[in-house]
Amino acid sequence: MAEIQTIYGIHAVQAVLKSNPERIINVWMDQQRKDAKLQVIQEGLADVGVRIEYVDKKTLEKLSHNGNHQGVLVSVRLPQEHSEEALKQAVKSNDGNAFYLVLDQVTDPHNLGACLRTALAAGVQGVIVPKDNACRLNATVCKVASGAAEVLPVYRVTNLVRVLKWLKGEGVWLTGAAGEASNDIFDAELTGSVAIVMGAEGKGLRKLTQQQCDQLVKIPMSEQVESLNVSVATGVILYEVVRQNKQS
Repeated sequence: MAEIQTIYGIHAVQAVLKSNPERIINVWMDQQRKDAKLQVIQEGLADVGVRIEYVDKKTLEKLSHNGNHQGVLVSVRLPQEHSEEALKQAVKSNDGNAFYLVLDQVTDPHNLGACLRTALAAGVQGVIVPKDNACRLNATVCKVASGAAEVLPVYRVTNLVRVLKWLKGEGVWLTGAAGEASNDIFDAELTGSVAIVMGAEGKGLRKLTQQQCDQLVKIPMSEQVESLNVSVATGVILYEVVRQNKQS
C-alpha cells in the first residue's frame, strides 16, 4: 500500500491534481487567500469532487511544520515506485532512443528531488535507483521536485550492476560521472540511446558501478572548486546530452 504523506505548495499540488487526482485524500487551504493560482486549484479540485477544508494560516503552518505551503496543503498517497520488470518493458517498448538517469546510492531527498526535476525538464524517460542505501520517494522529494515525481517514473532495482549490464545488452550507452576521469564531458559522445550514471553525495560512483560504464567523464572546473553537488552535476551532463542530440 502506498505511503500517505503531506505535500504542500502550489506547484506540487497542481502536479498531483493534474496527473493523479485519485491519490488526493484531504485538502486544506488558507481561508484568507484569494489569489488566482489558488482559485485555479480550487476549481480543479471541485471538478474531481475533492472537498476542501478552509483553515487559518497558523493551522497550515502547523500541518506543514512551518514549510513554504503557499496557502495549500494536501495529504496524498505518494507516487508508486516502479519495478525492474517495468523498466525492462519500458526500454523494450520504446521505438526511439533511450534516455535514462541512474543515481547510485543518492541518499539526500533534496538531491533526489532536484535530480528528478532536472531530469524531467531534460526529457529523461526514467530514473533508476538501487533498492538499498538510496533515498525513497517521500514528501520532501516531491516538494523539491515540484511535480516531477508525479510524472517521471522512478525504477527501484535490486541489483544495479545487473541492470546496467542488461541496459548495455539493449544498446544503451552508459556514461558515468567521475572526478578522476580523463575524458571531458564536452568531448564525450552522448548521442543515441544513453544512460547517465551519477554517484552518491561525497562518495561518487562505486567501483563496481564504474566498471559497467562504457565511458567515464568529468565536468571541467576551475581549481577553486573541488566538486559540484550531485544535482547540479546531473543538470550539466543531462543538458550536454540534450545539446548533442539536437546537433546530431
